[in-house]
Amino acid sequence: MSKVATPEQAKEYLNRFMEGLKRRNPGETEFHQAVYEVVQSIFPYIADKPRYHEKQILERMAEPDRIVSFRVCWEDDDGNVRVNRGYRIQNNNAIGPYKGGIRFHPSVTQSVLKFLAFEQTFKNSLTGLPMGGGKGGSDFNPKGKSDAEVNRFCQSFMTTLFHHIGPDMDVPAGDIGVGAREIGYMFGQYKRLTNQFVGVLTGKGLEFGGSLIRTEATGYGTVYMMENMLAVKKDGFEGKNCAVSGSGNVATYSVEKINQLGGKVVTLSDSSGYIHDKDGIDADKLAYVVDLKTVRRGRISEYAKEFGAEFHDGKRPWEVPCDLAFPCATQNEVSGADAKTLLKNGCIGVSEGANMPTEQDGIDAYLDAGILYAPSKAANAGGVAVSGLEMSQNSARISWSEEELQKLLRDTMKGIHDQCFEYGEEPGGRVNYLKGANTAGFVKVADAMLAYGVV
Repeated sequence: MSKVATPEQAKEYLNRFMEGLKRRNPGETEFHQAVYEVVQSIFPYIADKPRYHEKQILERMAEPDRIVSFRVCWEDDDGNVRVNRGYRIQNNNAIGPYKGGIRFHPSVTQSVLKFLAFEQTFKNSLTGLPMGGGKGGSDFNPKGKSDAEVNRFCQSFMTTLFHHIGPDMDVPAGDIGVGAREIGYMFGQYKRLTNQFVGVLTGKGLEFGGSLIRTEATGYGTVYMMENMLAVKKDGFEGKNCAVSGSGNVATYSVEKINQLGGKVVTLSDSSGYIHDKDGIDADKLAYVVDLKTVRRGRISEYAKEFGAEFHDGKRPWEVPCDLAFPCATQNEVSGADAKTLLKNGCIGVSEGANMPTEQDGIDAYLDAGILYAPSKAANAGGVAVSGLEMSQNSARISWSEEELQKLLRDTMKGIHDQCFEYGEEPGGRVNYLKGANTAGFVKVADAMLAYGVV
């Protein structure tokens, strides 16, 4: 392919590419969705660059370097033997060691982790740090388990995983279901098995090599991305009503930063439904949410009773009129219909804190409307950026101050925005941040792959 493709040729190429991908990866719908989103948006950039086609760069990116799948056996508190399945997907290490979280949740499948590892490859590239893409996890559910049960599971999980990770090979982090407790248990087991104290995991406690602001980084970064997009329009958060989904770390720290920048957050949610607080979720109310979800392990409906807000059972917050939306819960939480409702109600910007939270029909609606849309691989890259900074601190045996890290995070998100802007500018002054994020992330990884030859 040596010249710019026509729309018909582009469609034919995309269909042929996706047919081959689905044939090699049957039934992996989440993985198919993630790859389609990238390929359809970067094709206009690579259409007239034969080097990428001749060396099958996209085909190689969409085939993980390796997939590790293993049995995890452990005993519950009643002495019953339990069995789960563990995974590590090492997608691409062209620009650095594999880097990406570990997720413990019943929804974990090979397809989900492959989509996350594929996304992570582009996200890590955008940070400018030398990190490849990976992801791992298990269908183990830590909810309702005792500390002793979680400890036994984590030790069993790491007993196999440790063969496949290392500070210069693969550096996992936390994700859904994997917080400071789980990271601590896994790091302790790695240290016991290897007799080494190295930065093999990020998200560690400050006492043993962790980094300041890691917990806050994903939520803060998601809001900084929106701040940068608004600034291009000579606008800001002041006076904006914001809808946020979720009630975990990403959601609560997004709320905190939105409040600091002058916005008003009116929703939060969990798997049971969402709350709508017309008066806004201020710092005191947010502290209640953090205690509710991290200490008492309660449901978001309790917020409604405490503060007289509305609770909508079994629903998502995208029906609430808002200026800005921040999906911070999980993948595919915004359907095409939800996206159209947001647009109808006056939403002018979406910044994704969760991984791939918008279905393809919803993304198409955002792009057709020309709103400010920051895809997750750009918007939520603040978390992995600070994980990368934790790796640097571990390697150098140093710790940076919170002030230094806050500046580095803000600078990183500005750099991500600027890359997306550069590759996403379109005629008429519009900026397609999705195309920009995918193209900028692709170029760095692809050019490194070309430099290595066929490997």
